[in-house]
This record gives sequence, structure tokens and C-alpha cells, in this order.
Amino acid sequence: MKRLVRTMGLTLAFLIIAFLGLTAYVRLAPSDPAQWNVSPPAALWAEGVPWDQVVPAEGAATLRLSATKGVPADLLAKLDAVSMASPRTERLAGSVSEGRITWITRSLLWGFPDYTTAEVRPDGLYIHARLRFGRSDMGVNAARLTDWLSRL
Repeated sequence: MKRLVRTMGLTLAFLIIAFLGLTAYVRLAPSDPAQWNVSPPAALWAEGVPWDQVVPAEGAATLRLSATKGVPADLLAKLDAVSMASPRTERLAGSVSEGRITWITRSLLWGFPDYTTAEVRPDGLYIHARLRFGRSDMGVNAARLTDWLSRL
């Protein structure tokens, strides 16, 4: 009986340490601006992808705002203000003057990082939100872009 209790205790201790280690890694893993502050791939906006609508995807979401919504650089400046007013969001890299900004937004409970990059292009503002860890974001990137769009 003592042996069983000891084995269960060691197993529980191992699981707690593994859990804390994973949590620390997710929260403390460095974010390299060169990896995340990149131009959203053109393939995301294939023929037929709508303008001015959030398009959810697995682990991501996209939004492209047409120039009819405003001057793309002005839209980026407004989006920067909206994003910086959002909870758990900080600017990783870029600026309005550079024409591209990437923000990190962390989930409330675990602190999982999601990256959102917005880039000025001649025909509008292109925005790509994606997760870093896992496969599914459970719709949070699309929800964030929808919220930001409503506040522009």
C-alpha cells in the first residue's frame, strides 16, 4: 500500500512539474520579430475572398479592408490604436510609418500567444491573425478581428 501511494505521489508530482514547465514555456518563449512581422502571404487572398469581412480559417483568420473604407495607412493607424487598447495585447514590431505592424495577444487563462499582422498595400489594409501553438484557435482570432473591425 505504501508503495502504491508513493508511486501515485511521484506520478502526480511529475505531472504537476510537466504542466508547470509547459505553462512556463508557452508564456516565456521568445517571439522573434523577424519570424512574425512578415508580409501576409498573397495566397491567403485568393480569387473570390471577400473584402471587408473576417474570414476564419483553422488556427487563423484574415481580413482585408478595401481602400473604400479609408486610406490604408490611416486604417493601420486606427487599427493600432484599437489593438493597443485591447486586453493582453502588445506591439511586437513595426509601425504605421513602416506600413506593417504585428501585435501579440495572449489568451486569458494560459497566456497562449496569437500574432496579428496588418500591412498597408495599395488596394487596402491586409490583416492576418494566427496562433503560434497548436492547430485550432477555437475561433478566437476571428472573434478578435471582428471586434477590432467593429471598433474601427
